[in-house]
Amino acid sequence: MLSALSRAFFKVCHGKNLVYNTCWEDPRLDLVALDLSKSDRLLVITSAGCNALEYALAGIERVDTVDMNPRQNALLELKMAGIRQLDHETFFELFGRGRLADWDGVYGGQLREALPPEARKYWDKKGKFFRGKGLRPSFYFRGTAGYFASSMNFYINRIARIRPQIDRLLAAETLEEQKRIYVEEVKATFWGPMIQWFLKRDATLSLLGVPRAQRRQLERFYPGGISKFIEDRLDAVFTQLPIKDNYFWRVYLTGEYTPDCCPSYLRPEPFAQLKAGLVNQVRTHTTTILEHLQKTEQTYSRYVLLDHMDWLAENHADILKRQWQAIVDHADDQARLLWRSAAMKVEFVDPIEVTFDGTTRRLGQVLSYNEALAEELHAKDRVNTYGSFAIATLQKKSFQLAVEDNDERTGETQNPLPSGSLAHSGGDAPRAAR
Repeated sequence: MLSALSRAFFKVCHGKNLVYNTCWEDPRLDLVALDLSKSDRLLVITSAGCNALEYALAGIERVDTVDMNPRQNALLELKMAGIRQLDHETFFELFGRGRLADWDGVYGGQLREALPPEARKYWDKKGKFFRGKGLRPSFYFRGTAGYFASSMNFYINRIARIRPQIDRLLAAETLEEQKRIYVEEVKATFWGPMIQWFLKRDATLSLLGVPRAQRRQLERFYPGGISKFIEDRLDAVFTQLPIKDNYFWRVYLTGEYTPDCCPSYLRPEPFAQLKAGLVNQVRTHTTTILEHLQKTEQTYSRYVLLDHMDWLAENHADILKRQWQAIVDHADDQARLLWRSAAMKVEFVDPIEVTFDGTTRRLGQVLSYNEALAEELHAKDRVNTYGSFAIATLQKKSFQLAVEDNDERTGETQNPLPSGSLAHSGGDAPRAAR
């Protein structure tokens, strides 16, 4: 009964709402892991679109973004329209500060006609997100994840009353200074019984896009469960990683970015590069990964799958299997794939069976994992809310050559490649939002 109620609340939160107002995956890691070249074609789940623009800045051939939620694509379309139509100063007010005093004039005069019909329809209704008024004056306090951020800021300002300490923490110049402020001035006051209770609720986690399936993975494998996991992640973020360029946590703790601490697309030079033409490499698709791949003839050399497989594995294993078959069918040889998971150890990918060139094998036999690089990058993750990070290469030709070699030598098909190791956990743990 409780599980059914949790799923119902999650569906309510996500069924008719913008969920993610900013991406919650660190593209600095992705760009190293993907090793992009000019000829790469990349498929990524849209989320808030920040990272799709980051990949486009690498000058690759195309970036296709896919999301079931049309509001996420509407957000990316608004960003792309803003890049094409606005000067940098106005664009930064809109997506850097999260508010625009003349929203109605700018939207009606410069942005509206530059949007595709579905995105235009959405922003005609939701302009209030950017007007800077009400109890949630920043766009980054809007959407379901933004509602959570707003609630956290209310707690910081009105209940814990540690806003001056948070401001000093964000202004820290050295890791030593930031660690001292967090340990001595912030942690004990922030991490009280109320916040621990709040963060254990399924309803709270649903606002962040964390389905019950991901929470169960944490409760099962992480000592102390979800609240201890979150506490440990906050400790890592604020004592082990420099906060000066951590725009992920800054925007949720303040409701805005700064010119020196923001995603690349908000900086003057990358903004100019996107405006000069790179933004045209990005295309949005409101559908699932499976449906998109079933309908397109496009092939891809890179895939960024975020953490959506956690939910599919528990609720729709059949769809996950079909999705992987479609990925294999549309992937180049040596295609590289990234994904994240709430799980400390991902057990559901390698056993999935796929077929190509008439041969059926488990994914663990055709995926080659770069565990060393995943471990190195995972430790530097500025978001630091995932249990595991996987970097895998699809070995299509190598696999087929091994099959043919075995056939010639033995007269029958053996398992030519060892099972790939599972996604690296790196000692950190998850978050779960897609």
